[in-house]
Amino acid sequence: MKKNVFKLYLAKFMELPLWVKQAFYVKLKENISKYNCASFLETPSQDMFSLYIPILTYKGRTEIEERKNGLDSNIYNFLSLCKNDYSILEISLNMLLTMEEAAKYFMFCVEQDYLELPFSDEVYAMAGFISGKFKTGEYFLNNKLLTLDQLQMALDEQNRIEKENGKNVKYLEILDSMGLVNAEENKIIFLLQEEAKKRFILDYNLVPDAERTFQNTDEKYSAEIEALKAENKKLKEKLVQLLQLVKKNV
Repeated sequence: MKKNVFKLYLAKFMELPLWVKQAFYVKLKENISKYNCASFLETPSQDMFSLYIPILTYKGRTEIEERKNGLDSNIYNFLSLCKNDYSILEISLNMLLTMEEAAKYFMFCVEQDYLELPFSDEVYAMAGFISGKFKTGEYFLNNKLLTLDQLQMALDEQNRIEKENGKNVKYLEILDSMGLVNAEENKIIFLLQEEAKKRFILDYNLVPDAERTFQNTDEKYSAEIEALKAENKKLKEKLVQLLQLVKKNV
């Protein structure tokens, strides 16, 4: 079993000075705001699919041990990581999966009763949407934001408008025009669906260059500068050792 790579990486990030983390947060918020999705940063962790820790059922534990159904090895690897309390994000990193692929494995395991149905409706809805199993309306239905009757009314309205105008209209725009959902606030789900196709791999070989350039050569600062250089050198050596250790144990 591989090490929990993301947790180690995150631990190192959390050790950064507060002012560095603040700068990262501000830049991250600016980047996300470009897509009018700043509210996404306020999503509770228990409602984020990537941070969700799947829970094995008795059937799932039995299948890992006995392997009676002869499933694909990736499914067994996925279930084994679930058994060790890995989050979806950590599973995708350790198995080198895209989030879309992880979502497909997750939905399969839930359907086969190898994993418990998530307590969070949003987690389940997002997993289905990212995996491609749920369409837009089904996403809102499964996270309990809309009813089946509301979805049918919106579908009827979409068909009417497309028949009259002779061109396609996005289902989300129809839901927005009917006041059922806010299209602008929900654009994030389509961005997440698209980004879920990308593979994310942590590279342990990239070590930050801690070397600094100082323009001030005043003698009274020389001792401080040399001390900082020496300290940076030690920190870099420790970081290299840590990364090598992590890579060795992965």
